[in-house]
Amino acid sequence: MSFRFKQFFVEDSRCAMKVGTDGVLLGAWCPLADNLPPQACILDIGTGCGLIALMLAQRTHAQIDAIDIDSEAVEQAKENFESSPWSEHLHAYHARLQEWQFAHDPLPASSQPFYHIIVSNPPYFQNSLKNPDSGRQTARHTDTLSYNELLLHSTRLLGPQGHLALILPAESENEVCRLAEQYSLCLSRVTRVYSKSTKPARRVLLFFSKSPLPEHGAPLITPPLVLEDEKGGRSEQYAELTKDFYL
Repeated sequence: MSFRFKQFFVEDSRCAMKVGTDGVLLGAWCPLADNLPPQACILDIGTGCGLIALMLAQRTHAQIDAIDIDSEAVEQAKENFESSPWSEHLHAYHARLQEWQFAHDPLPASSQPFYHIIVSNPPYFQNSLKNPDSGRQTARHTDTLSYNELLLHSTRLLGPQGHLALILPAESENEVCRLAEQYSLCLSRVTRVYSKSTKPARRVLLFFSKSPLPEHGAPLITPPLVLEDEKGGRSEQYAELTKDFYL
């Protein structure tokens, strides 16, 4: 199926996980520092059709690596990247995070290559009934990439001032924040996502930093993000967040 956004389109027919709200949220919400160097590099873990990578390419001039363990998804991501205005900045690889190494030369004045930002809409079902479709099972379940592995290898690949942006089920927030502390990742921003104002939080957007927060600093907890208005359409908040992408 093809999805057209303002500056690019995405085909996801060969991907286990289709274009969805979670990817759009992370791609639009992920904080991007104004002082990212021209040679900045971003890693998208579990890219699928490449949606999040494409959204970040629209927002920054960074080089973006996108990895996935589904070879069909990687081929489709490559096609989506090549059809975009930012093809020179986007690179898709068939790879597991656990074995991934930085794909580019070190930055000037740096002996160790690293990523400035890592983003992921990771597998999140841990103890639920598995889908008989093996591709969707791999994409949706943490068997192939646990939260612990995600945080461990993100820490390995991030530079000293690096950041990790995630979208997760709301019920996973405490577990992931505890694990992040073990790897000295500091939570700097939190946005909880609600489908409707009358329902419990559905997702949470988390932004971690490898550098410590200022003394006596605390994570910025932004106002709740409600996706639907009273009539079932996009809320003003959601429309404002995604205005540069949705037609």
